Amino acid sequence: MHYTEVCFLTSENKEVVFDLLAAFLGDIGFESFSEQESGFCGYIPSGKFDETLVKEIIRSLPVKDEIHYTIKDIPPTNWNEEWEKHYFKPIIIENKCVIHSSFHQDIPEAEYDILIDPKMAFGTGHHETTSLMLASLLEIDLQKKSFLDMGCGTAVLAILAAMKGADPVLAIDIDEWAYNNAKENITLNKTKNISVELGGAGLLQTKGTFDYIFANINRNILLEDMDAYVKCMDSGSFLYMSGFYVSDIPVIREKAESLGLVFKNHMEKNNWTAVAFRKK
Repeated sequence: MHYTEVCFLTSENKEVVFDLLAAFLGDIGFESFSEQESGFCGYIPSGKFDETLVKEIIRSLPVKDEIHYTIKDIPPTNWNEEWEKHYFKPIIIENKCVIHSSFHQDIPEAEYDILIDPKMAFGTGHHETTSLMLASLLEIDLQKKSFLDMGCGTAVLAILAAMKGADPVLAIDIDEWAYNNAKENITLNKTKNISVELGGAGLLQTKGTFDYIFANINRNILLEDMDAYVKCMDSGSFLYMSGFYVSDIPVIREKAESLGLVFKNHMEKNNWTAVAFRKK
């Protein structure tokens, strides 16, 4: 799939501007965001990109800062080659889990060894939101617990959950690339009790309930789909969410509590956060 990258620069109030942009860009189809040394970038399937809408969002922002942006087309890429070229290194989570690709050598030993060959530069554990969710998973007893990885990407969360004894495990993503890559990575790790499905929250209507639901997507999609998640939870089930900033916790918490969830805790890293809720 072709993606369009739009990178934004502003001189003042960077955090406020970028938070607002991420919220509004998510409404028009942007799927992921990344902080850069010089600014902030958003990614959207090229077929959904409309520069006119981006300009309207910038004009509507309640800030006086001058915002500049650049647009770059990102064609389908062999991300394994790109990551190897740029010295992508294994990542260690909580000294318990190592995530690496097939081209790596001298891999550190860890209790959980996960092999991920990404086809895009998202979902390997290097982004703060993924590492926060992985750290949360490492703290949980998942033996014989049912587990849902919503917006699974590379399926790294589902794979770790299965390694920790979760059964059954379901991984869902709306993107065909993610669906195919998730299946490949599950095969690489020989985690046979994971099912992968292509689609969105609408699939959950027929999936029963889960003991644990992990959703690492973005703020707007989480707010839109949270009701569907809660319908898949029994009393005592847990919902972990990430893909948004610490400043977004109040709106996420307000929505969750309106649906009968109880806030348990949160973790944060470089202004990104992961939150945990329990169903009453």
